[in-house]
Amino acid sequence: MAAAGSKSKKRSGANSPRQPDPIIFFIDRALGNKKIADALRVEGFEVHIHSDHFTPAERDDHWLPRVGEWGWIVLTKDTRIRYRTTEREALMNANLRAFVLVPGRSSGTEMAGIFVEAIPAMKRFLSKREPPFIAKVYKDGSVAPYYPPEEKDTDK
Repeated sequence: MAAAGSKSKKRSGANSPRQPDPIIFFIDRALGNKKIADALRVEGFEVHIHSDHFTPAERDDHWLPRVGEWGWIVLTKDTRIRYRTTEREALMNANLRAFVLVPGRSSGTEMAGIFVEAIPAMKRFLSKREPPFIAKVYKDGSVAPYYPPEEKDTDK
């Protein structure tokens, strides 16, 4: 029998490392409906596409808060989002995490390959930065902060 006042050797939940949130991607309508979603699903990710949840004409400042409520990670090629105040504020207020493909002029197959190549860098970026943020995904699969502005930091 244990002596009075002795403590259990079992670790409490408070001392356990925090499990990362699941990575669930939301594909913006600008990226299409199939190729990127299919490529990410092959890699084992849950993926939702814009047309499954919203009308094609749904304004960004309307769907961004909903995606934020669901905790999904936005993938887009809309490099101007950081400059459009209404959309940027909707993204920031929704506490979203967004990755923007730069440059956005590529075929669906090329964009899918770039996002798949970027998965390790995106995971590292997600583990280091709290939302909200917008990050750039480059053609070589590297990821860098986009908004809010930070010191130069490229993660490969």
